[in-house]
Amino acid sequence: FDLDDAFGKQEYNMCSKDLKEFIQDNHLNLNNDSNFNPRLIFGSDSDSDHVYNTPRAWYMARYFNGHSHTFDGENAEFKPESNNIPWAFVPDRKISIEDIKYILSSYYQGTPYNPYLKEQSPAKGKYRPIGISRTDVTVICQIRGYKEEKIQGIEWIGYGSNAFNTFIPIYTSVDDTPAYIKNVTLECNTDNFYWSTRLIGALADGHYYSTSIFIERYQGITFSKAHELINKYDKLYEEKHQDNLLKEANDAVAKEYQKETTKTLNQVLHQASIGMKNGYSRSDN
Repeated sequence: FDLDDAFGKQEYNMCSKDLKEFIQDNHLNLNNDSNFNPRLIFGSDSDSDHVYNTPRAWYMARYFNGHSHTFDGENAEFKPESNNIPWAFVPDRKISIEDIKYILSSYYQGTPYNPYLKEQSPAKGKYRPIGISRTDVTVICQIRGYKEEKIQGIEWIGYGSNAFNTFIPIYTSVDDTPAYIKNVTLECNTDNFYWSTRLIGALADGHYYSTSIFIERYQGITFSKAHELINKYDKLYEEKHQDNLLKEANDAVAKEYQKETTKTLNQVLHQASIGMKNGYSRSDN
């Protein structure tokens, strides 16, 4: 962290105005040289970090900087339990909404730490995933500075475990939200996005290999349809400047997502039912 930049031009670094005094007054500087490493002061380095926090930073960096740094193998620059993973990277390329969704959903795919691996190994499920089961709601706020102010804000909403869900986009400059998104009941009800998503996740988790194709298609189709509808209503609003078009857009997105979510729930439920342990027929071996 460049303190000179933070208290100067602020090109790449910013901090609280009293940070220097705070560190000095409380004798917090643990650096041996003139370089300032904020992790030594404000971060943690506990045993649990090596299974809970650091591996997640490693996986994110591995995904966004896999071409500029080495994250796998004996000679890797950074490993899941490395204490020297930089606190900030410049990614190898620009980042999309789909990239953010993927990383928030990740559970160490493509590594020996994936909890869904068929083969047994000591590394399987060793680290806390990013797309953990207990996630309830996730929101990605997208501000599109290249658009007119009224349509700049898009909020992508995901319910349940991100590994098995999809994110639904809505224009934020609308006073109301489609019923399918907002009418979350305390009891399970497939008439709303929340519970349908939770059911898909719970069923797909227990039948990962037989249902993963449905999850993959579900995520791909909904994001594709989302971009199609956003592009459509962006153009309509830019032509007509009618606020009701944005509510119409949100309703149209919700309608498409309800159709695809119900379809996916049916597919996953059917596959999970086939895989029940108490199945039997006379032709069984």
